[in-house]
Amino acid sequence: MPDIKWDKLSLDELKDIQKQAAKAIDSYNARKRKEALAAAEAAVAELGFSLSELTSGAKAKTIKAAPKYCHPDNPAKTWTGRGRQPVWFKEALESGKSPEDLLIAK
Repeated sequence: MPDIKWDKLSLDELKDIQKQAAKAIDSYNARKRKEALAAAEAAVAELGFSLSELTSGAKAKTIKAAPKYCHPDNPAKTWTGRGRQPVWFKEALESGKSPEDLLIAK
């Protein structure tokens, strides 16, 4: 690699080098991705599958949390205890109730 005098280059020259480097990095990553895909396809082909067969339907399943708290007057309004507190929960706390008072009875 040549010894570049970075402080002697103009801003335009530096930006041009930056663009060329970004293109080279993108090209390198694309080649590596293509190689990895080919290797993965070859590996699953040895086992008698295709890569699309193994990856179809591979979506992560989310587990919905069960409600932990409910509105004292309207049991249809619930909260899992995760994320932002609902307005009704905050108002109940401000009115003197404790979180334990709002728990759903087991």
